[in-house]
Amino acid sequence: MDRRQFLTSAAALGGASLLPCGAQAQGAFPTKQMTMVVAFPPGGQADISARPVAEFMRKRFNQNVIVENRAGAGGKTGNTAVAKSAPDGYTSLMALSSMLVIPEADKLFGRPVTYEVADLRPVARVLADPVMVSVRADAPWKTLPELLDAAKKAPGTIAFSSSGPYGALHVPIEMIAGAAGVKFLHVPFTGGGPAVNALLQGSVQFTGGAPGPVKPHADAGKFRVLACTGTERAPAFPQVPTCQELGLKDVNYYIWSGLFVPAKTPEAVVTTLREAMRDAMKDPAVAGVFSKAGSPPAWQDAPEFAKFVAADHARLTEAVKKIGKA
Repeated sequence: MDRRQFLTSAAALGGASLLPCGAQAQGAFPTKQMTMVVAFPPGGQADISARPVAEFMRKRFNQNVIVENRAGAGGKTGNTAVAKSAPDGYTSLMALSSMLVIPEADKLFGRPVTYEVADLRPVARVLADPVMVSVRADAPWKTLPELLDAAKKAPGTIAFSSSGPYGALHVPIEMIAGAAGVKFLHVPFTGGGPAVNALLQGSVQFTGGAPGPVKPHADAGKFRVLACTGTERAPAFPQVPTCQELGLKDVNYYIWSGLFVPAKTPEAVVTTLREAMRDAMKDPAVAGVFSKAGSPPAWQDAPEFAKFVAADHARLTEAVKKIGKA
């Protein structure tokens, strides 16, 4: 055993001796490595959310916190893995808003439902950003109305990239298409990072993305951002109008990220994670990473987040039904 391991073990034993008998019987948490699953590849909103939080928890708990990218099926693979994992707090999910949609989309298509939203318990919300509708800087469209006019003239030919079918980037673009009465060509990828890269490479004509992944390319003059899907303009893009400002009154979509654990995780463990998340979101280092990326912290503790999730689930379920088998 090296010196660091010895000091860590000694501290743990010393702390345990001060605990009441009941607490010792339950055991401290955490006492081993933790895994924070991101259901998408690196570079997207969930990954941007997870990494500074995981680093904060590593320092707070003196345990490794591994960010594991488990991409596939628009987030379904990673969401399912955490929903079915041991409810002990050692495996958590940094989820996106798409986690609410995937089970509803599976039901729509008659596919097996691998998890329900109720299988995952909200711990804390981290970010909540509108989706930024973006084209390459050399695209012919200077505004969203120009893009929509082009789509009306050539239905189903203007391609957009997304993080996967019915994912956090697919649904808002379908909302825009439905509100404007146009049809786009959907080209799904495994996550927000690859979707942005597809636009960079010219494989598609436009994409949607959270401010964090989009901002570096907009700042570099590679992207032109046409609109956002929130009810208010994004702080990182104050010059970009909302879809509602442009006449699409029914478009209201936020790509939020938040920490979840399996539903049956013990209350004491959830409380420990809630407290850690509260302090993480107050930490200047964590907040600084988010703000620099153009995504200011949007923390909600578990009770408020649970209400938010329930309301957003109901709203997005109706949106999926309205979109239909896109």
